[in-house]
Amino acid sequence: MPGAPALPHPVSAVDRWQGAPTVWTEDGVTACLSALGEPDVNVFVGNLAFTTTQQSLRDLFASYGTVDTVRIMTDREPGRPRGFGFVEMPDGTAAQAAIAGLQGHELDGRALTVNEARPREERGRPREDRREPRRPRW
Repeated sequence: MPGAPALPHPVSAVDRWQGAPTVWTEDGVTACLSALGEPDVNVFVGNLAFTTTQQSLRDLFASYGTVDTVRIMTDREPGRPRGFGFVEMPDGTAAQAAIAGLQGHELDGRALTVNEARPREERGRPREDRREPRRPRW
């Protein structure tokens, strides 16, 4: 109704979803801004010490904003850290502030390399496609 005072909107599942900012529209639809806006920013973190944990990396980035996921990459066989990882942040502004603020920052005795992650490149054709078709033996 035009001119009617806006009613406070009820708490919805979207409001509770990781505290994401929401919009209450006139037609009564609640929309999550992070779902409508940019996708999460994936941040590359290099030169990690082998002793760095996911929790210490999360704590470091959390001072700049919300952190969705933290992944420290490991070798398949020994399971040893490879010295780099990725941090996903839903807010692009906070992610850019973290990149600027943490580039060269020392963590566990190592100066970090921090920048926005590039999309993973194609690694070539699958093994089956690389081989030539088999010819009959006889």
